[in-house]
Amino acid sequence: MEAMEDDGGNIKDDHNHNYCASSSSSKVRTYLSSQLSDAAAVPQPVCLPVPGGEPATRRGKVWSGSSGGSKFMDSDSGSESSEVSETDCTAPSAAVEGKFTLDSTSKFLLNAMAVEDYRKNHWPNLEKAIDRLLIQNPTDHISVSYAQIYSYVYKCVCQQHSELLYSDLTLKIISHLQQVSTHLQASPPENFIENFNVALTQYTASLQCIVPVFMYLNKFYIESKLNRDLREDLMKLFADHVAEKHVNTLMPLLIKAHSMPFQVQPSTMASVVKGLYSLRPEWAQLAPALFSGFIPQINPPAVESLLPDYAAHDQKLQMELSMNGFPRGDQSRKRASEDS
Repeated sequence: MEAMEDDGGNIKDDHNHNYCASSSSSKVRTYLSSQLSDAAAVPQPVCLPVPGGEPATRRGKVWSGSSGGSKFMDSDSGSESSEVSETDCTAPSAAVEGKFTLDSTSKFLLNAMAVEDYRKNHWPNLEKAIDRLLIQNPTDHISVSYAQIYSYVYKCVCQQHSELLYSDLTLKIISHLQQVSTHLQASPPENFIENFNVALTQYTASLQCIVPVFMYLNKFYIESKLNRDLREDLMKLFADHVAEKHVNTLMPLLIKAHSMPFQVQPSTMASVVKGLYSLRPEWAQLAPALFSGFIPQINPPAVESLLPDYAAHDQKLQMELSMNGFPRGDQSRKRASEDS
């Protein structure tokens, strides 16, 4: 040790910390070269690179065991890692490729199992609930577990079945609306307005139950990915598959009913006209006089020069109502005009 210290004392470094050994440091070189030659005699394992871009031989020290294999000691923690044999170190990447193939196959099987579970368990229960909600009347009470439907929708969205669920829901609604359209086509003209109002009212009431229980689908798929709204999509389906097919039949009947007061209930007329306008505002241009009686600002703004025409129109309307059995009432208590 003293000799080593004497030798170490002769080692000098410059201002860049480059060590320069004196003649007495030849003993250190001899000792180190002998250690390196002994280490070269032992076969070193060849290891594959580990994740992170560093080979395994740079991350640990090699320790020889009595079993003939090689173990690694972590240079940071000092703990032994698992035993690595020469076959593990020198094996080609076939094992890695096999692992990737196995992983992809497993994922495919798991996805197939998840879709099968959706088809067998989740969607049939949702389909039954949707059927019951679509055919109910607004005044009827149907026992439906909204919590259970909500739970099924939540599970489907969490299992990445949002697109499949939205497609199935859309197809189910379209199938129902096609049946509604067929039923309206067979309606007689005198009942067509009333039947259309029933179909529109019933469908709107059903959406008030369907849209809330599909909230997770609407929030995490339709709004975030499609940039749309579930209720607007479902109302558009009614416009495309029911209202648009029958608007040419419905509009003349509405104009005729509007010209004959109380031939159709005023509430029914208002519901149908407002419903048509909410579905397609451009339909108001087919009968502006009809829609202006229920929807504000359909006609152009009033002009001062046309005030006499407006007054004449109001007087004509009052005369028509009086001739149809709607008197103006008792006028005896009305203050007399100054001109009389």
